[in-house]
Formats: sequence, C-alpha cells, structure tokens
Amino acid sequence: MKHKLFTLFVVVFSIFTLSTTNAQWQQTGGPAGGYIYSLAASGTNLYASSNGVFLSTNSGSSWTGIGNGLPNMEVYALAISGSTIYAGLYGGGIYVSTNNGTNWTVKNTGLTNLYVYDIIISGSNIFAATYGGGVFLSTNGGTSWTAVNTGLTGLNVISLMFSGTNLFAGTATGVFLTTNNGTSWTSAGLSTSIVYTLAVNGANLFAGTATGAFITTNNGANWTAINSGLTNTVVNVLAVSGTNLFAGTWGGGMFLSTNNGTSWSTINTGIGSFYISALQVFSSSLFAGTGGFGVYLTSNNGGSWGAVNSGLNGYIVYSTLLSGSNLFAGTFKGGAYLSTNEGLTWTQINNGLTNPNVLCLSILGSNLFAGTQGGGIFLSANNGGSWTSVNNGLTNLNVLSIASSGTNLFAGTSTGGVFLSANNGGTWSAVNTGLTNLTVNAILSSGANVFAGTGGGGVFVTSNNGSSWTQVSTGLTNNVVYSLAMIGTNLFAGTGAGVFVSTNNGSSWTAANSGMGSVSVYSLQVSTTNLIAGTYGSGVYASSNNGTSWTQRNQGLGNLYVRTIAASANFVFAGTNGYSTWKRGLTELLDVKTISTTVPDKYSLMQNYPNPFNPSTSINFEIPKNDFVTIKVYNMLGMEVATLVNEKLTAGTYSTEFTGENIPSGVYFYTLQTSGYTETKKMTLIK
Repeated sequence: MKHKLFTLFVVVFSIFTLSTTNAQWQQTGGPAGGYIYSLAASGTNLYASSNGVFLSTNSGSSWTGIGNGLPNMEVYALAISGSTIYAGLYGGGIYVSTNNGTNWTVKNTGLTNLYVYDIIISGSNIFAATYGGGVFLSTNGGTSWTAVNTGLTGLNVISLMFSGTNLFAGTATGVFLTTNNGTSWTSAGLSTSIVYTLAVNGANLFAGTATGAFITTNNGANWTAINSGLTNTVVNVLAVSGTNLFAGTWGGGMFLSTNNGTSWSTINTGIGSFYISALQVFSSSLFAGTGGFGVYLTSNNGGSWGAVNSGLNGYIVYSTLLSGSNLFAGTFKGGAYLSTNEGLTWTQINNGLTNPNVLCLSILGSNLFAGTQGGGIFLSANNGGSWTSVNNGLTNLNVLSIASSGTNLFAGTSTGGVFLSANNGGTWSAVNTGLTNLTVNAILSSGANVFAGTGGGGVFVTSNNGSSWTQVSTGLTNNVVYSLAMIGTNLFAGTGAGVFVSTNNGSSWTAANSGMGSVSVYSLQVSTTNLIAGTYGSGVYASSNNGTSWTQRNQGLGNLYVRTIAASANFVFAGTNGYSTWKRGLTELLDVKTISTTVPDKYSLMQNYPNPFNPSTSINFEIPKNDFVTIKVYNMLGMEVATLVNEKLTAGTYSTEFTGENIPSGVYFYTLQTSGYTETKKMTLIK
C-alpha cells in the first residue's frame, strides 16, 4: 500500500502544473496612502506616483504597484503617449515603460541633470523640466536628450504647459515662453515669483505661485493677481474642468473658481490633507494627490471628497511597534497608523498628533510615545486615540529613538544627544556627560545598562541613568550605528557596514556579517533566539546562530529599503521606504536553523518529528557540500502547499519547521532536492 501511494505521488508530481503557496513576503493593507507627487490619465487608466508608480483601472477604487525596474526614488513627473509611460525621478532622470508599467528602462542619454520635475509631450517632441539643468528635448522617444535653454536665464524649471503651439515654462524666477520648441526662450513675466504650476483654459493662461494665482490673456505680456477668497496663497497645482478652475494649495487645501479666478471658494469637506501635491481630471471626476495622505476623489466639483487609497501603499514607514494585538506604524508625512488584525487593515490615529513625521515609537506601561521630526514627543494613553505633546525641557525636537528602562524614558535626538524623563514625558532633561556624539539613532535598555548608538561615535553605555556615558566601540570598524539589539549576553549593533556583536557589554566588538556583508542595517529585531535585520537596499536577513551567519530572506519583498522590523508570535513586519508595510510568517522567515557545521558524509532527509503532528513539526536534513537546497511540501494530489527551504547552504546539518495551521488534516509529502540528490518522506497532520 505504501509503495502504491508513493508511486501515485511521483506520477502526479511529474505531470501536474502546480499552483503554489511559496513562503514569501506579502504586502499588507497599508498604511494606505503616502506622498503623491503626480497624477496622470490615459484611456481608462489612472496613474499615481509616489516612491514608485501605481495604476488604477477602476477610477481609484483600487491600485496596483507597477514599479518593476524603477529605483527607490520619488517619481515627480508622469507623462503618457499611447502605450508608453514616461516617469521623471528626483535624482534618477527619466524612465520609460512601453508595457503599461510592467517593466521600466532608464533613458538618460544626454540628460545632464537628473532632477526631473515635469514632463510634457507634443507629437513626437518630449520636453523634460529639470531643477538646475533647465529644459531638455527628445525627438526619439527618450532615447536621447538635448538641452534647449537659449534665453532661459533661470535653469530651475518646475512646470511646463502648452497653449496651442506655445510652450510655457514655470521656473523659480518666473515664466518663460518658446514658440519654436525650445530653440529660443523669452521671459513671459512674473520674474519675481516661484511658479509651481501652469494651466490653460482657452486664451487664458494661469500660474500658481508662492504668492498666489495669476492670469494672463496675452501670453504673459501682462499678468493679473486673482486671489480673492484664496485664503492660502501658496498655489501648488492647478487644474481646469470645463468652466471650473481648481487650485490645490500647500497648507490650505482645495479651492474652486467658476469665473476664471475672479473669486474663489474653499472646497475641503472630507479631504484628509490640506497639502495638495497633484490634480487630475478623470472620468468627470477630480482626483487630488496629497502630501502624505494619498489620493482623494470628488465627483461633485469639490462638494465632498473621499479617500481612494486601497492598494496605494506609498508611505515611507520609519517605525513599527507591536503591543499585544496592536501593530503601530509611524510614517513620513502621514503620522501614525494602527492595525489590530496583523496588517490587514489600518486606521490613521493622528488626533492631536500635530507633526506627521513619526520617526520612532515606544511603549512604557500603558502609554504610547511617538518621536517626530521637528515636533518632539507625543504621548497617547489610549493606543493612539488621542495624543498630547510632552516636550517640556526637550530642547531638540528631532527625536530619532525612544526606549524605556524601568520607569525612566530615554529619548535620542538628532543633534541634542539623550534626554531623560522620569515622569512619563512630563519633563525632560539632557543627560549627555561623556556622550561625545550627539546624534543618537538607537537606544537599548538591558538590565542596569542603557546603550546609545550614535551617528558617528559608535556605541556608548551608561549604568547610572545617563549621569555619565562611556564610549564602548573597540573593534567597531563602522561608528555609524543605526540599531541595537540584545540576545542573552550578546549585544548587537546594526551599522553602516553590517552587524557587529559584543559579548562583554560593548568592551569589544567583532563583525558578525557572514552571508550579509557590509550593508547598512537600519533595524534589528529579536524573536526568541533569532535575530532579524532590516537593511537599506538589501532587504531582510535572518540569523538563528547569534549572527554567526545570515541568510537573505527577500522572496516576494517588493522593496529592499527596509527601515524598520517588528515581529509577533506569527509574523514579521517590515516597514519600507515608500512601499508601506509587508509581512511574512515567522516560521517561514526563520525556516532553516543550523544544527551542526560538521560535514556529514552523505545527503540525508530525516523523518519529521513529531509525526503525526498538530500544527507544527520539525524536519532535519544533512548536506555534505555547499549546495542549493529546496524542501517543498505536497498534498496527496501532488499539489505544492509550501516551500520551506529555497537557498544555497553550506555543508552541515539543518532543521526547518512546517506549520499546517491553515491546511486540512491528512497525509503530506516533503521532498529534499539538491543539484544531484532527491529524497521524499511522508508525514501526517491530525487536527
């Protein structure tokens, strides 16, 4: 009977086209939103750019990231010609996709300035506005570019707009006009203004500037201010829809004029951010991109707005924190968010949080603390339901790290060193004696010791609540310390050149980078005896042997710039640089543990234990040489249900764990496969 069953498995396995559930990262439901730099539309497609590009085919009801091949930079400009999309990056130049964003290719030949603010297309001519390099022209789909700046006295170009055959450029020093596709330019007025945006309606040309809105009816020969009712005069974006003129301001939200700007009315009902960064008329609706809260939609000319951010995961997540079943995220420009269902959905929790840039989070008792960029520290006693500023005595308001030690709270700042509060943030005092570097990126409490990781001075320790600090950086060859963690007596430092470990409270350090190399480690997280590292540019690494060796765990991770890591009993969460939060099963991430580095004499796959099992079981295996190893689990039909191992390993004995929590009871098979060896065994799940 066993022989027949195994034969059936092999036959089915060999002919089946399997649908897999490989162990990999999955993007959570948010935080949904982010900083929107531009919006564009073509046919039934609506595009939004943030740190990457997103596509909606259902008028914003849902979004999908289409950034494969784009570097991790802000995408300031989008332009579309047929099936070709042009993306202008801040510092990365221009990328082009000819398959609706599935893939992107850099197109920077001749583009001597890579800070692209705007792109506009007219026939076969493509113009790119750059900040510092003026205007560039391509006549071959972006294959090559030529600067076209004769007469353009200011090369900081922010916006471009056609009016008939006339091309206008909004610059940091007014408006310029070309009538010959950039061969020559002439001043078109507003020479003392920073012109952020231009819009056209018939013979009317509108300019949004740092000092309000203006109109010209004679191609810039004369301009008239049109600010009546415009209570915020930093006009960042303009859009025209029929006889309606919309203005998005930086701090005052949205305004509407039905008479070409003669008068304006505020239209902010329901909009979540008054910092408007992009506007797009699409399918008789108006979409507004905001500086932090994603995209909003109005279908009644601003009478009411609603957020349309599902799948638009464009936030830079600086910090994550788990407290019981609550997962908190601190974002750049979006404030704080809370998820109570392991990242499935998120709720913004900013009531009283007047600074939206949350760099760090910490818990002391029942109190939640948020450290911000420029706003100091905020306290919530109700899981973010409401916040109160607690900055008395805090002379530096750029707070990079917060940690508790007993009843004391320590805050590390950007240039002010460490501050101490013994009364839940009621008052703060600087505690910097001996601390020679005052940029404190990380704070860790361990017993009587508090450690500080600095931005150039390495690690410092205090055993008297900050009354005095001692530098403990011997052997730490990189003194830029971003993160700290402790397992038992092992102290770990994540630096600009990988991880270092100390077994004597920092008296001496050794590199613990095998398998990782000299990457910038922004976050270190302990899960029982395992260590997880989030790196800036290389994704996530895991170690189950105190940093002796690391394995990269990036399968499915859509962004490798990981700023923060948090781990629960079931999942690991990664906060990324512009792609919000991702999660992966903890056992999947830590799926291979080294049992022995002694070289075995043969390949071997052991019987799982326990067997039968519910819901988890361990599988040990041996490999006699360095080899690429996969271990997969299949059901009775030969369908793959899990990938447990999929990586190159050195010779030795290993253990991996399989959890059958989400599959039915029954008989399953697990297969070890290397470059020249395959072995399969059977196991039974009983619930």
